[in-house]
Amino acid sequence: MTIYNVGSINLDHLYQLDHFVRPGETMASDSYQCLLGGKGANQSVALAKAGADVKHVGAVHHSDQAVIDQLESLGVNTDLIKRVDTATGHAIIQLTKAAENSIILYQGANHTLSEAQIDQVLSSASAGDWVLLQNETNLIEYTMRKAQQHQVKVAFNPAPMDAELTKHVLEFVDLLIVNEVEGMDLMGTTDIDSTIAAFPKAYPELAVLMTLGKAGVCYFSGNETLSVDAFSVDAVDTTAAGDTFIGYCLSSLMSGDDMTQAITRACAASAICVTRLGAASSIPTQDEVTAFLAEHS
Repeated sequence: MTIYNVGSINLDHLYQLDHFVRPGETMASDSYQCLLGGKGANQSVALAKAGADVKHVGAVHHSDQAVIDQLESLGVNTDLIKRVDTATGHAIIQLTKAAENSIILYQGANHTLSEAQIDQVLSSASAGDWVLLQNETNLIEYTMRKAQQHQVKVAFNPAPMDAELTKHVLEFVDLLIVNEVEGMDLMGTTDIDSTIAAFPKAYPELAVLMTLGKAGVCYFSGNETLSVDAFSVDAVDTTAAGDTFIGYCLSSLMSGDDMTQAITRACAASAICVTRLGAASSIPTQDEVTAFLAEHS
């Protein structure tokens, strides 16, 4: 099985600071890095490092071949990435010493996907393959409709959250992956228990993975509910934690693990990720995750 990740590719400009810049304030940064990022790219790297067959569908500026080369070096198939005239997407990230981040996002080439490109991609997909999407590209609904026509399953991580768009497309989604804030935004609730109760009533056919930060992860689908605790580590940067979780969880499910096993392995990968700086560069290898699980079993 193949995962077609229709996702963003960004250059992340990462600045380490004592605190977030306030209105009218000018602040010197302790350090600066320019790193491969974007939710789509991060998730493709996580999928590849976890052993999945992942083909990234996206776009970058003609001049950014180095971005393509880096994705390829990390095991991602880049044959379906377009080169366009629009600037590659990028993010300005403020990272505090408390491991909190604040992000300004420019979509750029990520919003240049065409219907013809999506049609070509999905025409080669097979029943049982997956399409993974986030909210950092265009043609979300179009891609989902086409995936359904080709009997391709859809996993959706609606970040950055657009509640109205997400509600509109949930009929095409097989697996929704959200954090607790996104889940509450969708359901109009104010706590986790109410959110978990509301989802099956509103969307009885929908499977939902909800990450809860330090509280772990819960999964619910119809009458089935399970939860897995997070691992305790000293976090330095949470930028790609959710993307790492998604990549490892989907890869584990595709390899035949049950949901509890998949979530546990994905939590371990996320725990390693947050102990490192950066986005794609912080995602661990399979061997690192296996060693971490052996140490923390």
